[in-house]
Amino acid sequence: MTFRTLLPVVALLAAAALALPRSAAQPGTKTAPPPGTPPVEAADFLLPDESKMTPFRERTPIVFVTSNQPEWKGLKGFWSEGTQNAADPTSGATFAQKVVKIKVPLGLTQAPAVPAENPMTLEKWVLGKKLYYDKILSTDGTVACASCHSPTKGFADGRRTSTGINSALGPINSPTVFNTAYNRFQFWDGRGSSLEDQAQGPVGNNKEMFGGKGDPWEEAVVRLRADAEYVKAFNRVFGHAPTRDAAAKAVATYERTVLLGNSLDDRAYAQMRARVTEEESGKFVLKPEDYATVLKAELAAKGSALKDLGLDPEKDAAKADEVGKRILNGRTLFFDKARCTNCHTGDTYTDHGFHNLGVGAKDGSLPLDEFGRFVRLPTGHKDQAFVGAFKTPGTRGLLWTAPYMHSGEEKTLEEVVEFYDRGGNVNPWLSEKMRDTAAEAAYVKARAEGKPVDPAVKTFGPSKKPIIPLKLNLSAQEKADLVLFLKALNGEPLDPIVANPDTFPGR
Repeated sequence: MTFRTLLPVVALLAAAALALPRSAAQPGTKTAPPPGTPPVEAADFLLPDESKMTPFRERTPIVFVTSNQPEWKGLKGFWSEGTQNAADPTSGATFAQKVVKIKVPLGLTQAPAVPAENPMTLEKWVLGKKLYYDKILSTDGTVACASCHSPTKGFADGRRTSTGINSALGPINSPTVFNTAYNRFQFWDGRGSSLEDQAQGPVGNNKEMFGGKGDPWEEAVVRLRADAEYVKAFNRVFGHAPTRDAAAKAVATYERTVLLGNSLDDRAYAQMRARVTEEESGKFVLKPEDYATVLKAELAAKGSALKDLGLDPEKDAAKADEVGKRILNGRTLFFDKARCTNCHTGDTYTDHGFHNLGVGAKDGSLPLDEFGRFVRLPTGHKDQAFVGAFKTPGTRGLLWTAPYMHSGEEKTLEEVVEFYDRGGNVNPWLSEKMRDTAAEAAYVKARAEGKPVDPAVKTFGPSKKPIIPLKLNLSAQEKADLVLFLKALNGEPLDPIVANPDTFPGR
């Protein structure tokens, strides 16, 4: 917090949240802000005036319900409105409070973590969704969050690297918003620690939303405070005029509901558990028949997973058993020979770690702009193990989020599998997870003993350290089956209330 930012907050406290005068209009302001609007110097944050907020009894909280909770099966859809018992914090009196229950998709066994300082409410979610699709946060009104993270393109943008304000070409591929509520870190280099953190980044980036010369968030807040509807909405939700802190909290609230699951693989796993429970065998192991069962149901319903797998409900009705075997083989490869779970683990298939795969390396050399996580580590804590390391992305929704890798270099899943099959790209900092360390040790031993060594092996540094990628040596059929399994992880399309910019509760 800066001294400049703190002063107006202290003033607001002393004045018991009375309006403060504002001087001249700031650059980018189209109309004068409403009377009583705090000065732009209070753009970062303000303290709430409860009298301006929607009364507690009229607030509608949003809660997540997961498949391991009894009421999950009874919820009709992703978005369910109902009531719950609540206690008034002032009087202690209990009453029936409206509530929105989010049916967390199958496969996501935990609810997203919600910061205590940013509880989810319906009004805040609506405000956040409006901000997400509104171009008002960009300097010239041409770019919104959705410009690079569009629901029609898997909450990414389908480009190798993104185009921002003034047609500026960004340096990196837009990561999807799918399931980012579960991320330990945000952005490819992990510089954001939360969705609230992430929501603030693009507004200040001159290759995304910022085309001015002053403070980007001060300018954005001026634009928001010049909009009477936004001023009204922020007061009702936060008890004060628009601020950077409140805008980030609202956008994050919306993004927490961009949840993707209920893939064909998730359904096969649920089918397996139901089968084993009925058999009373206790052997919770997937079989081809589990995939075949859900595939037959999908074929009968002409469901969305058929397109993911390249199946026609009319022509391929008899292929359920064959395709089921191939998906299970792909899954086995994913967890074993292909070594995918070295990094892709858990409900969202990410270890939340950072690894150097050699993406961006040319002839063994890695340019500074590909140093990734290492650059973001604080001075005094630089660890060369993170040179060229980028965040492990999840593997849900892959068919909607091409191209792949932080560089967007790999256009198809087949290309991604080929990349891993060869062991990535050699460079001095290639992750040990991508290296044949046994072969490297043998190389060093042979060299020390004066024996012949493979001249194709690249060595680095004064010690001539060998870096040998660990090749998977997958057959053509294995590669095809692995890709098929990745397609079976794609997931069910999102509910329109989240994915349609124009769909809001009650409309």
